Formats: sequence, structure tokens, C-alpha cells
Amino acid sequence: MRKALSVTDICRKSYETFPFEGAWLEAFGCPERVGTWIVWGQSGSGKSTFAVQLCRELSRFGKVLYDSLEEGTSLTFRNKIAQLQDVERGRFQVVSEPMEALKERLAKRRSADFVIIDSFQYTGLDYRSYLALKQTLASKLLILISHADGKLPSGRAAKSVMYDASLKIWVEGYRAYSKGRFIGENGGVYTIWEEGSQIIGLNNR
Repeated sequence: MRKALSVTDICRKSYETFPFEGAWLEAFGCPERVGTWIVWGQSGSGKSTFAVQLCRELSRFGKVLYDSLEEGTSLTFRNKIAQLQDVERGRFQVVSEPMEALKERLAKRRSADFVIIDSFQYTGLDYRSYLALKQTLASKLLILISHADGKLPSGRAAKSVMYDASLKIWVEGYRAYSKGRFIGENGGVYTIWEEGSQIIGLNNR
């Protein structure tokens, strides 16, 4: 049986966090570098653009691996990530492989620090197998991109992941909203594309 911790014990514990700056800091604060994040939104909401911007930001702090399960290395995916060509070599890599192969890859020395899986609905994971994957990747940050059903992630397992995740990011109208445990000083709003968000705002009036 493990020793129970006091408040002092917990307060003395150190945490490795992202030293975000600018718009990232204002929206998401300084979240931990490990754990699970989930990003979800309807098609055309700006979710893919946000994922690419997130990859660029995370590549400042370590190696990013993008598991493109849904699109593979199709033309649409190439067009999506073309703007990342200037990212330092070795800081951003792409695979398209199932979870067992992904786990083997990430078990190797000097493997990626941050793993983005697009999309959760293509992983074949239920909630129990997600928890097992999370445990296996306990020293890494796991980011799951999800389809949406209304304003929630699509499917029972994805909804359960949302409740478990430390950072929950809902994308709508080219803005990303922090619904999780890390919310920055501006209330948790990150603008993905200002012009696009304004156009959608005008159309919804």
C-alpha cells in the first residue's frame, strides 16, 4: 500500500509544464507536458488548422509525432501540413499506423515526446483500451483529435476520454475553446483564423 500524501507533500511536488507565450498562454495557461488532451469539432470548424498550429507550437519544446490514421498521406493531408516544412528537421514526423505499431515505435529510445492521433474514431480503441494506452505512454503527451456529435466528441468512448483528459479543446467557427483543467487569462479562447471567425460571426447574426 502506498503512503498517503499530505497537502504539503503535494505542494512540494514539481511539475514539468509548457512555457507557453502569447496567444497560447492567454488561452491555455501552462499545462503539463504529459497526460491526455482531446480536440474535437465539426467538419469545417478549423479543427485541422488548429492541429497544424498546435504541432508547430509543440515542436518548439520537443519531438512531435502525428499519426494520420484518417487521411494517411493523401493529397489533402499533404496540403494541410505543407506549412510545417520549415520546422526543424526531426522535430515533426508523420506515420499512419495502428495502435500496436505506434506503441512499439514510442517504446524506443529518443522517441517522440508529443503524439497526435487523428482521429480517435479510427483507432479502434474503447475506453478501457484507451486507459491502457495512456498508461503505456505515461511519460508522453497524448493528443487525440475527434469527430464531433453536436458539441461533444462523437461516440461513447470519445466522450469518456473527454472527461478524463486534462485539456479539452472544442473548436468552432475558427476558434478553439479550453473546456478542461487549464484555462488561460482570457477565459480559454484561442483564435485560429481571425478573418474566418469574423465571417462566420457575421453569417450567424
